[in-house]
Amino acid sequence: MQKQQLLYKGKAKSVYETEDNDLLILHFRDDTSALDGKRIEQLARKGVVNNRFNAFIMQKLADAGIETHFEKQLSDDEVLVKRLEMIPVECVVRNFAAGSLVRRLGVEEGQALTPPTYELFYKDDALGDPMVNESLSISLDWANEAQLARMKELSYQVNDVLKALFDAGDLILVDFKLEFGVFHDRIVLGDEFSPDGCRIWDKVTKKKLDKDRFRQSLGDVIEGYEEVAKRIGVPLS
Repeated sequence: MQKQQLLYKGKAKSVYETEDNDLLILHFRDDTSALDGKRIEQLARKGVVNNRFNAFIMQKLADAGIETHFEKQLSDDEVLVKRLEMIPVECVVRNFAAGSLVRRLGVEEGQALTPPTYELFYKDDALGDPMVNESLSISLDWANEAQLARMKELSYQVNDVLKALFDAGDLILVDFKLEFGVFHDRIVLGDEFSPDGCRIWDKVTKKKLDKDRFRQSLGDVIEGYEEVAKRIGVPLS
């Protein structure tokens, strides 16, 4: 499958058309961003690590019966995916308090959330990805009630699968974001799952091994990603 015209360049990935209208190629770049794209740096190996990490996770989810846009890995930093009509809403599942939840509510970082919480955010960097709800999403025609219900159901299914996977590697899945789209009238998981879009801590030390290492200038960002990958069995070579 050959990539053709560049369709979209995001903060960390580029999307290319192919000769098949139902398929696209995602190129994982080494770009790393924070503060809604205001801080951007290049981190060596990031594109390769995230591509392999994502391919591994997407296959685990597919094995669990969760349909994703993943088709196959094409190279170290490229993957073939279904072309989805993306819904402009991020779904965030939180198992422990961290990030914006701590800032909004003043709760202690690391507080367990039982049961896990589920939130929606409108994808718009210029607006700071504001928090929204199902009612707004329907009224603004981003998604319908059935689609939103399916997105929520799948988000919790993903959480069940991945909490167990990371736990087996002595890791805590703190929180994560998912994006969904429509493929032939079905809600399908899209975008990526990598340490860029979730928080992962060591179970004992609570060491942060995700993008917070970049956001908080902790250093060894990709080394953290690679440690997570090795613990859960992602083939990095």
